[in-house]
Amino acid sequence: MYYHRTLEACIRKISKQFPVILLSGARQVGKTTLLNELAEKKRTCVTLDDPLVLSLAKDDPALFFQRFQPPLLLDEIQYAPELLPYIKLQVDRTHNAGLFWLTGSQQFHLMKGVSESLAGRVGIIQMMGLSYSEMSRRGENNLPFLPVPEEIKKRMKAADLLSLKDLYRLIWRGSYPAIALNGSLDHNLFYSSYVQTYLQRDIRDLARVGDEMSFLRFLRAAAARTGQMLNLTALARDADVAVNTAKSWLSILQTSGVLYLLEPYHSNLTKRLVKTPKLYFLDTGLVSYLTEWSSPETLEAGAMSGAILETWIMSELLKSYWHNGQHAPFYYYRDKDQKEIDLLIVKDGVLYPLEFKKTASPDKHDVRHFQVLQNLNMQIAHGGIICLTQQALPLTENVQSIPVGIL
Repeated sequence: MYYHRTLEACIRKISKQFPVILLSGARQVGKTTLLNELAEKKRTCVTLDDPLVLSLAKDDPALFFQRFQPPLLLDEIQYAPELLPYIKLQVDRTHNAGLFWLTGSQQFHLMKGVSESLAGRVGIIQMMGLSYSEMSRRGENNLPFLPVPEEIKKRMKAADLLSLKDLYRLIWRGSYPAIALNGSLDHNLFYSSYVQTYLQRDIRDLARVGDEMSFLRFLRAAAARTGQMLNLTALARDADVAVNTAKSWLSILQTSGVLYLLEPYHSNLTKRLVKTPKLYFLDTGLVSYLTEWSSPETLEAGAMSGAILETWIMSELLKSYWHNGQHAPFYYYRDKDQKEIDLLIVKDGVLYPLEFKKTASPDKHDVRHFQVLQNLNMQIAHGGIICLTQQALPLTENVQSIPVGIL
């Protein structure tokens, strides 16, 4: 059964404006399923996972395009970058919109070829796993999140609020459609297969991984740090690899859609702000597997309970922007006095501060650091605490509690 994705409207719009669209994201997030659902009858779907098709694409691109005429859906285009110059030729010959729909799960490998061959001709869209709104059949109406009272009221009317048990089951299983929508699929079996496939097919080519166990140690060490400020030296030490290796692997994981680095907010007005990003994995099921939590119950009761909730909230907020084809204007705040705000959404020069808390009883003490934003000399709008409460209630004049289930 197909679950409608928020990205559908964005893809239709961009396909009318650009000759080529590239849908990128980690493996198993549903890129091919989405484009197959949207493809009109005349569009031919070709996967470069097929060895015979891939061989033709690499050895004789001209013959490939004689056999497969646009409009085309080309799946896993990163395996045949030789096709990109020929796509450019066809685009420049006809100038028609929507000629080529491409998917790719290796941005690191792919973007150089795309930027050189298809500059100005391609609309690039980032895709993540299923959002909670998409799983709840609300995906088509999920707008970019802002903590303003009118938006919160609308979401409260439409949302299915989550109990603690249901929330951590959702977090533990993750957002990849294959496991998120199939409760009978074994969690360990799915993610162990995912990690091995990812190592064998993607990372080894990009990072020249010689020792798979070293990379697995690195993945686990990084997963254990989700929601924390990035310390490359400590991460490299725990994974027993060189700092330069850790930096390279981290970059590949980021550009492959596995993790996200949240940059700190800083300005020329103050020198007291930190400059180190925070690390977030984009799928909490993968984090749960890598850090060896065997069930939703042990995860909820364990030491990573708060960090993984923060990770899930961050990924849901990112989806609300990326799945609408928009850049996420996200930062966090931390100064040398260790005053920290989990998220700043900066839109049109206005700050929207947010805290993430594992509590059902938030109070104004939880947002005490919001006042430091006055030092930035910027307009500060409504903020909130995204938490386990079941009601959206005011905590101060411009801050309210926000139930996690409305994301």
